Amino acid sequence: MDGILIVDKPAGWTSHDVVARARRILKEKRVGHTGTLDPFATGVLVLLVGRATRLAQFLAGAEKEYEATIRLGYSTTTGDLTGERRDSADDAGGRNEAADADSATEAEAVDCATLGRGRVESALAGLRGEIDQVPPMYSAKKVGGKKLYELARRGEEVERKAVRVRVEVFEIVVGGGGEFLKRNDDGTCDLRARVVCSAGTYVRALAESLGESLGTGAHLSALRRTRAGEFHMREAIVPDELQRVVEGGEGARDFLIPIEAALPHLPAAHLTAEESRRARHGAAVRARGPVGGLSDGAHVLMFDESDALLAVGVYDAARATLQPRVMLASEK
Repeated sequence: MDGILIVDKPAGWTSHDVVARARRILKEKRVGHTGTLDPFATGVLVLLVGRATRLAQFLAGAEKEYEATIRLGYSTTTGDLTGERRDSADDAGGRNEAADADSATEAEAVDCATLGRGRVESALAGLRGEIDQVPPMYSAKKVGGKKLYELARRGEEVERKAVRVRVEVFEIVVGGGGEFLKRNDDGTCDLRARVVCSAGTYVRALAESLGESLGTGAHLSALRRTRAGEFHMREAIVPDELQRVVEGGEGARDFLIPIEAALPHLPAAHLTAEESRRARHGAAVRARGPVGGLSDGAHVLMFDESDALLAVGVYDAARATLQPRVMLASEK
């Protein structure tokens, strides 16, 4: 069984939980994913099944899209609703390491009634484009060979280098009644936002940065990934439904996206029978037609004489050849 399976990850599940469940349902050991979602988050998780696992390197860096609910009023230790609430002094002083601890003053509580849309729009605009973002301590990023969240759970905090990310879209999603902020009974208020960003962007960190710009603490109270690269929510299936379909005898293949559809942005080369034979043995073949004008090192989909995806190749401009790099031919 080979292909791409888009799963709507439930809240409370880790990405590994979803992979393990899919392995059991599909009875396929070769299942992986292309981008972790935090346990509290929901939405698009791209699973690679069978030979498609070989494409992980080409899909992991895809752009992501999210619907986020940002709670303004206080921050948490994790940047989301799973963490412990920080007090006002922590919000004011803890995020500005350059400030003298003695000069930290309490952050003003957000006033939803007076927080104008123009001020929020301005704060959002300041976080769009290319920005430097420090990975949160509660993240899977490794420092010195150890995952940050493992250190954080032991009460340790280490220096992290800022990473350049790109935030293409960070905008308000207006509610059905036309309001842009939802007031809560505890004095906080919720802002729904749409985020389109590069891989490696932490939406939790964006939420915290937005709070800083508005002079208050902030954290994520909900996060839903609606798109990962070319894959959308409309293609997703929840794990329970996948199990029902498979157990009902309908088969999971109806939900599998073909391997060749995973990389629609890559140029394609169609080989002759002899070229296909050579490519299957790892030999380079002559690049013809449109692929002959690519830049050196470009990736190309290589299709055999039957239009079946054979491999992802690399274009060698000096030799005008395609060298198979990742073999995807069906096992015989």
